[in-house]
Amino acid sequence: MGLFHRGPTATPTVVLVHGAFADSSGWTAVAAALTAHGHPVLAVANPLRDLDGDAAYLTSVLATVDGPVVLVGHSYAGSVITRAAADHEAVSALVYVAAFIPQVGESSGGLNALYPGSLLTPDNLVLRPTPDGRTDLTVRADRFGEVYAGGLEGAALAAAAFAQRPITAEALGGELTRAPERVIPSWQVVATQDNAVPPALQRHLAERVGATVLESRSGHHVAAVHPEVVVEAVLAATAVRV
Repeated sequence: MGLFHRGPTATPTVVLVHGAFADSSGWTAVAAALTAHGHPVLAVANPLRDLDGDAAYLTSVLATVDGPVVLVGHSYAGSVITRAAADHEAVSALVYVAAFIPQVGESSGGLNALYPGSLLTPDNLVLRPTPDGRTDLTVRADRFGEVYAGGLEGAALAAAAFAQRPITAEALGGELTRAPERVIPSWQVVATQDNAVPPALQRHLAERVGATVLESRSGHHVAAVHPEVVVEAVLAATAVRV
């Protein structure tokens, strides 16, 4: 049994999972709005080390939550929530925010190469070796606005660039090893001005799984720029009953 017990018609817990080059602070406005609507909200610190390990960590957090869960993943975390949903039967809906939606055998990095337009190129990234032999990636601070956070300005942009967390190249290259066997209702918020994950790819991945599409006229950091669009998608997902 988890920490809280809820009945079969309980309000779902919304679990927010950030992606690469971000932390949970990017969900602040989304979490506040969802809480105001009466939804329990939990933000998970995504390790960003490797896909299976990141998903296992998320699954361990989900094990502490009773009742239905709506998983919300941004960017790389789309791969993480897809993998975690395969191991957690209480997931009632999936919300992808400018996110990867892989099938078994696909990686986030591999998917991002299918369509042109991404500015996540070596000249816009900082690479640092890690003690365990991996490679950490961050976006250059002077390029963060154009590459990642289009729509943010001033102090908000500077704070987001400063707070970004590195992801390993190995995580981006990690292939999905297991996907949910059941059909889970899903949504994709497409960032139409995205310079990190091409909007055409976001649409393709949504169409492939039959996800409902909403649009945000923003760069990749959707939840910080247009939180209301993310909230709209999540509220629709919380209406699903299992």
